[in-house]
Amino acid sequence: MTMPAPPLPDTPCYLNGEYTPLKDAKISVLDRGFIFGDGVYEVAPAYGGRLFRFEQHMARLARSLAELRIPNPMTAAEWQAVALKLVAAHAQSTGAPAEQGNQLVYIQVSRGVAMRDHPMLPGLTPTVFVMANAMKLPSAQQREAGVACVTAGDFRWEKAHIKSTSLLGAVFARQISVDAGAVETIMFRGDHLSEASSSNVWVIKDGKVFGPPKDNLVLEGIRFGLIEDMCRAAGIPFELRRITHAEVLAADEILLSSATKEVLPVTLLDGQPVGHGLEKGKPGPIYARLYAEYQRAKQA
Repeated sequence: MTMPAPPLPDTPCYLNGEYTPLKDAKISVLDRGFIFGDGVYEVAPAYGGRLFRFEQHMARLARSLAELRIPNPMTAAEWQAVALKLVAAHAQSTGAPAEQGNQLVYIQVSRGVAMRDHPMLPGLTPTVFVMANAMKLPSAQQREAGVACVTAGDFRWEKAHIKSTSLLGAVFARQISVDAGAVETIMFRGDHLSEASSSNVWVIKDGKVFGPPKDNLVLEGIRFGLIEDMCRAAGIPFELRRITHAEVLAADEILLSSATKEVLPVTLLDGQPVGHGLEKGKPGPIYARLYAEYQRAKQA
């Protein structure tokens, strides 16, 4: 039985220079973002009405646009002005002051509108879309008990460093964990850890935090730099390198990171508890320290 889709909200969004209710926003069916997934996106959190690490999000957006040879349609200051206006407008639409809520700002830029043809056509006007939504953070129960994940081979393309709107691979990967009743799918390219369907993955062993190297096989999450900074502040050793499947299974702790998850402990992997000894199957001490540092960073 087909269920009717819920109605779209009338909260404001930004589309090609205009602010309009989200339910009324329209693009051409020949937009290359619709036809090819030929575009990039960013998702930036705003805590209490303040954008968090927005400069880093804008730097990654610029890198992704450059890879796709799409001209950046706005300066960083212009992006920030649009984002802040939408954060305030969304808060107003809910009746709560922006400083009392947490939001996500979604930014998408496609190559623009043209008759369907595969080459990267030059001279098109990019389609620019921005919206703000309420951000749902992990529950207290998830933080207290940790979450379950499953593993899978990484079957996606080899340009994972581009934050592309072509997300069918991520959709398939996330569905694997949905079907298993888990929170995320942690993926491996051959014998080495890459990332999860919509999160970066961190392995803790003997008090040290390990992550995959920043290359074309992994999207460099904004929390890559943040976690390195937090480890430095907390005196926790940090290293990026290839991590084998066996090392993941032998980890003392496994963490997920993303804009919405912040840092989140994985306590069950493929049905087996993560960790050793008294900490087995429980959020570990490195997670606790990094989560505390994250909360301090949000207030800075």
